[in-house]
Amino acid sequence: MHHLPAGLRIVLAAILIGSSTVLHVLPLFAVALFKALLPFRAVRVACNPLLTGIAESWIGFNSRMIDLFTQTRFVVDEGDVDLRRDGHYLVLANHQSWVDIPVLQKVFNRRIPLLRFFLKSQLFWIPLMGLAWWALDFPFMKRYTREQVERRPELAGRDIASTRRACEKFRSIPVSVMNFVEGTRFTVAKHAAQQSPHRHLLKPKSGGVAFVLDAMGEGLQAILDVTIVYPQGRPTMLDLFGDKVREVRLQVRERPIPREFVGGDYQGDAAFRERFQAWMSALWEEKDATIGRIASGAGPAV
Repeated sequence: MHHLPAGLRIVLAAILIGSSTVLHVLPLFAVALFKALLPFRAVRVACNPLLTGIAESWIGFNSRMIDLFTQTRFVVDEGDVDLRRDGHYLVLANHQSWVDIPVLQKVFNRRIPLLRFFLKSQLFWIPLMGLAWWALDFPFMKRYTREQVERRPELAGRDIASTRRACEKFRSIPVSVMNFVEGTRFTVAKHAAQQSPHRHLLKPKSGGVAFVLDAMGEGLQAILDVTIVYPQGRPTMLDLFGDKVREVRLQVRERPIPREFVGGDYQGDAAFRERFQAWMSALWEEKDATIGRIASGAGPAV
């Protein structure tokens, strides 16, 4: 398929992926409705693997489309990471493009538990996909600005409570909680506006990671630290299916969860917050250096 004209290839890929989405979402809704109408633990335990299996099938089809329509080369350095499908992971990654999501799904699908992202509440209204994410227990977050909280003090802490409720659902099932620590995609303009101390990254936002460790720390076995690099520059989805992305490089490292950060009060304990931010900053400094080495072709060895 990669020999076809780019425009035709993009249209065909969109039609096939769209059709697959509809075909996967319909049974997903049916199982989710059954689970919602019979809110018993035994029903939930029986339905969760079915829902996950449908999602993994959809991801597998999308990944096959990338293989079919593009010649993109995926170079993955996993070191000595031992990935488990029944694991409980917090996955941290840098964020450059919407392409990051199918890349992560392609690399990890059926190798670790289904990646679940924290989503902005507005995304619930995306046709088909919003309800699919809801059915799969993806957490929807409504963020409040400082100005909103100042006008309505009762909003303070609601995002934290939402994080905690979402994480409680994950305690009893294998899970990979995905967090793009920068909170948004990297752009040169955002980098300049932040005056980021990192060359290739925006500043890390530590709060979301701290809240997950607070809510789930004892239930998580490790952190999967993922570094994504596009040597030819940050691509769009059209670039990907237009076969303009020659190579994607990823480094995956498994890191222990620091016990000192499990159950800490990030919101109320200033000393704890300072230590946690220092840890995240050190992690991000290392990731920035890793991106520089990979982008220059100096490493990692693969």
